[in-house]
Amino acid sequence: MPHKFRDLIVWQRSMEMVTDVYRLSARFPSNEQFGLTSQLRRAAVSIPLNIAEGSGSDSPNEFKRFLDIALKSTYETMTAVEIGQRLGYLKQQECADLLSQTDHIAAMIVGLTNHQRSLPGYKAMREDPPEYTTTLEADVDD
Repeated sequence: MPHKFRDLIVWQRSMEMVTDVYRLSARFPSNEQFGLTSQLRRAAVSIPLNIAEGSGSDSPNEFKRFLDIALKSTYETMTAVEIGQRLGYLKQQECADLLSQTDHIAAMIVGLTNHQRSLPGYKAMREDPPEYTTTLEADVDD
């Protein structure tokens, strides 16, 4: 059963955060328009977009995949916010407020991800990537 993404508090909060990011990044220098401004905005927008897209999935596994992408976008947003503050584009309090918002959103995404894992139909996937052996390592074992 597809989720009604507008009812998800994490989606609502992430939409509020996107609005704040756009408002604050509008003050960034014009030479950052295609640099940090664009990167920050794309990362922030990716959060609610992936939550919404994933909520329409037919399976908990598929929704979890989109939540994982949204979570990674929160980390990207946090990093871009800190860069903006270090470059003097954001005041310390503005940075702290945005980081608090994104940290809270990340925690909600993790909670929703854990909930997806508990649903019927969720199939545990191997979390670790497979181990690869390089040619050099294979030679050492001979």
